[in-house]
Amino acid sequence: MTTPPDGLPVYRVLTGPDDSAFCHRVSEALELGYRLHEGPAVTFDGQRVIVAQAVVWSGRTSG
Repeated sequence: MTTPPDGLPVYRVLTGPDDSAFCHRVSEALELGYRLHEGPAVTFDGQRVIVAQAVVWSGRTSG
């Protein structure tokens, strides 16, 4: 596959609270064929940790 599925962009930034739902979103992107771009950015909003992780399309490498 040379382009991301479902019209998704080549570059994406996933953001959200640092919880299992966020980890699942990143894992799903990796399973689709994205790869991590650098490390995550992390901040604290006064109540919870918020994470941002950039991913870039590299195409599906298996499956």
